[in-house]
Amino acid sequence: MSNFHSNTLQLEEDNGSLYPIAVLIDELKNEDMQLRLNSIKRLGTIATALGPERTRSELLPFLNENIDDEDEVLLALAEQLGNFIDAVGGPKYAFCLLDLLETLAAVEETVVREKAVESLNKIVDFMAQAGQIDDIVKYFIPLVKRLAKGDWFTSRISATGLFHSAYKHIPGNNQVLKDELRSLFKELAQDETPMVRRALASKLAKFASVVEVKYVEQELIPIFVRLAGDEQDSVRLLAVENCAVLAKLVPIKSEVREEYLIPIARELAADKSWRVRFMFADKICELAEGLGFEATVKELAPAFYKLMEDCEAEVRTAAAFKIAAFFETISRLDANMTDSSSVVSQVFEKLYSYSRDLSLDDSPFVRSALASNIMSVAPIVGPEVTRDTLLRMFLKLLQDDFSEVRLNIIGSLEKVSQVIGIDKLASDLLPSIVELSEDRNWRIRYAAIELTPTLARQLGKSYFESDKKLGMLCVEWLSDTVYSVRELAIKNLVSLTDIFGQEWAMEHIVPAVISLYKNSKNYLYRMTALHAISTLSSKLPQEVVEQVFLPLLVEQACQDAVANVRFVAAKTLQDIARYIRKETCNNFVIPCLEKLNNNVEEDSDVRYYANKALTTIRSLA
Repeated sequence: MSNFHSNTLQLEEDNGSLYPIAVLIDELKNEDMQLRLNSIKRLGTIATALGPERTRSELLPFLNENIDDEDEVLLALAEQLGNFIDAVGGPKYAFCLLDLLETLAAVEETVVREKAVESLNKIVDFMAQAGQIDDIVKYFIPLVKRLAKGDWFTSRISATGLFHSAYKHIPGNNQVLKDELRSLFKELAQDETPMVRRALASKLAKFASVVEVKYVEQELIPIFVRLAGDEQDSVRLLAVENCAVLAKLVPIKSEVREEYLIPIARELAADKSWRVRFMFADKICELAEGLGFEATVKELAPAFYKLMEDCEAEVRTAAAFKIAAFFETISRLDANMTDSSSVVSQVFEKLYSYSRDLSLDDSPFVRSALASNIMSVAPIVGPEVTRDTLLRMFLKLLQDDFSEVRLNIIGSLEKVSQVIGIDKLASDLLPSIVELSEDRNWRIRYAAIELTPTLARQLGKSYFESDKKLGMLCVEWLSDTVYSVRELAIKNLVSLTDIFGQEWAMEHIVPAVISLYKNSKNYLYRMTALHAISTLSSKLPQEVVEQVFLPLLVEQACQDAVANVRFVAAKTLQDIARYIRKETCNNFVIPCLEKLNNNVEEDSDVRYYANKALTTIRSLA
């Protein structure tokens, strides 16, 4: 490596412009970790200066022999190497990067290994695209073997993430090499270290997607069976997702489905670990897609019903979140089954029965999860069933003690109203909306405002007039104690203006905003009124901006006793200038801003924003 350093000095002497590169190279061994990190992040610049040949012969060996001991530096190096193919001379020489990445793939820190594996997969794909298959067989496959047989479990974990890339790029006529890789994969499935088995379980589906179907059935399914029965629940829970993927890869009429996949799915649903049952509930739709309609109705649906009454609240919550999606999946799978409509109806009846119990669950999080999605089935079951069953649950959840439950069920209003209309719901909705909008938790009030545009589209403008409760709430939110709520309240007024039109806004919103400014003793609310004027001006007629908003700004806001209000007024004048006539701007806006800007006794922030507004307005001309 002394040769590398001497050549570095020669770089510096030969060309002064390359001095910064010499500094970067020297920093690679600096004691200061931050300097080493900065240099690693600019490795591409160093490589460009050195050229491909010297990068391969000097820089890479230097990096390999002087591997850093700081995880942050190693992570940056692993990431850089994934983009280093051009720096070493293109895909033809990409194999030169593999040795260093192999070292990084065996380190102790997880994030470094994962980034190294990601870079290795990226490089090998580039090599394959460039036709460097011989190099993959010669250099990459042996690398995977070495990692898979490594003494330290860290290298074996990394190997599990490389099998799919290695296998799919092996030439079709090299069956011996493919057999060897599958055999290695099988060995790792029996590894004594749980972390290795877990890593392999997480990569099983990906590996299966590139393996021939007959070997999936003969070799990978037995591996899956073994992992599904692993003593570690962290391994077993990954079997749930694998089951869904493998079911899609195996032919529908394969005996493997009946003999292995379906029985294992049944066992996973009843696993002693709640984490495995949780995962099963969470992946129920993927499992249904993979196993098909018949198996779903006979096996998955009964298992799902049990999860809806599981002893663990976390499992019931996961199931509650998936009710609508599961029923939608069954209905879709049923599309080609002409004689199974009664079966789907029975599934709905069961789901509704268990959902009714969930609506009374002791856990508010279970009820909240149920409220967030149960009404999504309304468009599927139609108006009659929605009126007879779902509507009762809607009204029940609307009266829940937990505010998030009420919030979530109101959020589903659009789906229900599309099926049965809004008339049956309006009278029950209003009290709940009012309660939510006055909730002590500001996040609940915030979420209630987010729902307002949806409610407006469903209920119509008659519910949002200034003398009606919803209309009053929209204005009251502008005076909320939390800034984020006030900010969203302004956006809400803009959305309502888009929905109901200018005339509605001029009649109900504009007077309320003007009143908010004039009657508020708290300067924060006066500032909110000015922000509302700035935002609403783009939605209102020019004469309203000139005749209503402008006088308030010029005569009152710019002369407000609080400096913060005055500089917001200056910013607001800048914003509304584009919406008024040039003549009005010259006669009123510019003189007002000049007065603020030229007043030496004025607050510095006010003068700054006044000057900025003047500059912007004059540039518009």
